[in-house]
Amino acid sequence: MRSVLISSVAAAALLPHPAFAQEQAAPAPAAETAAAPAADSPAIVVTGTRVRRDDILGNVTVLGGDSLIRDVRPTIGETLAKQPGVSTSGSGPNVARPVLRGLAGERLLILTDGIGSLDVSASSSDHAVAINPLTAENIEVLHGPAALLYGSSAVGGVVNVIDSRIPRRMPDGPVALQATGGFATAASEVLASGEADVPLGGHFVAHADAGYTHNDDLRTGGFILSKPLRDEAAASADAQVRALADLKGDLPNSDGRTFEAAGALAWIDGNSNLGFSVAHRTAFYGVPVRYSLDPAIEAERTHIDVHQTRYDARAEFGLPGPFERIKLRGAYSDYHHDEVGDDGAIGSSVFSKGGEARADLVQRDRGGWDGQTGVQFLDVRQHIDGDEQYLPPVENRTLGLFSLQHFHSGPFKLEAGGRFEHTDLSADASAVVGNPALERSFSTFSGSLGGSYEVAAGWRLGLNLARSMRAPSADELFADGPHGGNASFELGDPDLSPEKSLGFEATISHAGDGFNLSATAYGSHFSNFLYQAPTGEVRDDLPVYASRQGRANYTGFEVSADADLGEAAGLKWGIEGQADATRVRIRNFGPAPLIPPLRLKGAVSASRGAIAGRVELEHDFAQRSTAPLELPTAGFTLVNASADWHPFADRPDLTLSLAANNLFDVAARRSTSLLKDYAPLAGRDVRLTLNLKV
Repeated sequence: MRSVLISSVAAAALLPHPAFAQEQAAPAPAAETAAAPAADSPAIVVTGTRVRRDDILGNVTVLGGDSLIRDVRPTIGETLAKQPGVSTSGSGPNVARPVLRGLAGERLLILTDGIGSLDVSASSSDHAVAINPLTAENIEVLHGPAALLYGSSAVGGVVNVIDSRIPRRMPDGPVALQATGGFATAASEVLASGEADVPLGGHFVAHADAGYTHNDDLRTGGFILSKPLRDEAAASADAQVRALADLKGDLPNSDGRTFEAAGALAWIDGNSNLGFSVAHRTAFYGVPVRYSLDPAIEAERTHIDVHQTRYDARAEFGLPGPFERIKLRGAYSDYHHDEVGDDGAIGSSVFSKGGEARADLVQRDRGGWDGQTGVQFLDVRQHIDGDEQYLPPVENRTLGLFSLQHFHSGPFKLEAGGRFEHTDLSADASAVVGNPALERSFSTFSGSLGGSYEVAAGWRLGLNLARSMRAPSADELFADGPHGGNASFELGDPDLSPEKSLGFEATISHAGDGFNLSATAYGSHFSNFLYQAPTGEVRDDLPVYASRQGRANYTGFEVSADADLGEAAGLKWGIEGQADATRVRIRNFGPAPLIPPLRLKGAVSASRGAIAGRVELEHDFAQRSTAPLELPTAGFTLVNASADWHPFADRPDLTLSLAANNLFDVAARRSTSLLKDYAPLAGRDVRLTLNLKV
């Protein structure tokens, strides 16, 4: 895979430099949170391509600017948790993977500038995503046809972190600096990052960045165990188990620290650029204790020690004729982590090596028709050593061909997309008697067709229909062993077929006149939804879960709106509202596990000059529609307040943000977290963040 990456970049460097038909548009300014599509909206950068919001039929959210500074957290999941349709699979303050529209794991993609995170976060709730939000310029959340540019498995959507690690533009001065620092009280959390771009002459730019976070155990707003578990503990005949019913305050074993450093070199000349980077990331974090209410089973305190070295490359060149430019992108990762017990002994080690490369041809707009077509290749090997070898050594090789086409004429917007993938999955199952090797190959096709129409000035209606296919993952096919991170003994099924669904997404949007609205309703019918079902057995003191397939119905909605209320008392006032909900039911099984309930959010904002403030209220309803063996989750209400200050008129990029989250210190649990009954959210948390660009 490393040779594929080098060859791709070398080929790009050998392309002729044609006379450019037009100069590359400057990158979009940092955007506030915005939902798309929206009529007459400005251009934004979506997955590295500059497009209009109303050219995107699926729902798109872009988090950037002051909103990103205010909401940034050490994890990508918590950074995005306030966005429409986004929850988290949080396992404490150091592990929080996004959950998009109720779907997680293999059903969503988390990318850095269009390339996967190349870690093992999708396989277990206690594995952190190896992406640092502190380096992000913007974070995109994509649903609908645009997701086909990146994978057939992105039924839930795509999270794409756009960073500046490989520079795309020359600094304005002799050096460009950016620094972010912050402190939060709930876990005595310290975060700091800095980056620098230095022009070297001859169109070359050098880049360096580093980031550090550290936190103690998280202070929560109440009891550590959920009420059903507290009631069970209080009824125990064992004194130590009964004591767990009174456990509250700090979340045990939730401390952590991370460090990341990177260097890059880029060549930039007008519409063309070429660059590469090397980054090394280390992390050492605790997994909140999953207490056992059986006195014979001792609860484990595990820390995870992560090391990843990642090599990235990118090349973009302008082209004459029907194509505007070609984009080449690739990455190679050497990842491993050790799961360390309380006594310092390593119980298990997970290794993952491999990479991903892609090439995209971007069409020039001709008569209202444009698009993007490309090829993508993934090759990753993974193996586990130690106590929890729930998965044999596996290799995943996937080749994808894709195209997304847009056509617009007057009030009409049409879009069609398609993606073909061929996946080869193999496992060395020599430990299984009589079955030394397991191999499966899948060919899948996903497609979408939709359009939108401007029914009145600023108002647009859209409808998209999609057929999706997802190849089973290696875990779903080949797992056979205890998986402590997921609290289960997992059994795969090598005979699984691809997951198939037919779905729709209907949208109505408005932008302008001091009022913005985005409303989306979506639904899918799965003919063979992949899920894990309890068998009723117990092995290695863990319940056995086996991979299954069945018919399922998936529905939900998202609504967000904001309005300017004008001026009063010398302040400019605004109001925002948001609601989202998801429902997934599997035939002959019941509700799918870990689904978010109905959530309502509202905010009032006020600004004057360089200061802007807001007060937010979020109410998550109780989740009682649960899967077998899953406990219900109580509802909760959070009140948050924040203020952003740009103290110097001649330094608008200096931002000081003060936020107070969970002001009333309530106990709250996300129903999307596997550890929800053992790891509540943070209690009252006051955060101070400083961001500076020079």
